[in-house]
Amino acid sequence: MPLPFGIYNLINPERYIWTQVRILYETDKAILIYNGMKIWIPKSRIYGIRLKNSNFEVLVKESTTDCL
Repeated sequence: MPLPFGIYNLINPERYIWTQVRILYETDKAILIYNGMKIWIPKSRIYGIRLKNSNFEVLVKESTTDCL
């Protein structure tokens, strides 16, 4: 991950979003999730997974959540 206070991050800040999903299937390289529609997300695009109130939440970059 890049440094948080670099000049590039001041001009183009990376935004991340937590989204509530249901994990259906996992392979070595991707996870199939469901939140109204089934979507394959590569593991390289997932920055965190947490369990909150018995629901999974996935942290992804905002640009990769076009269909989430």
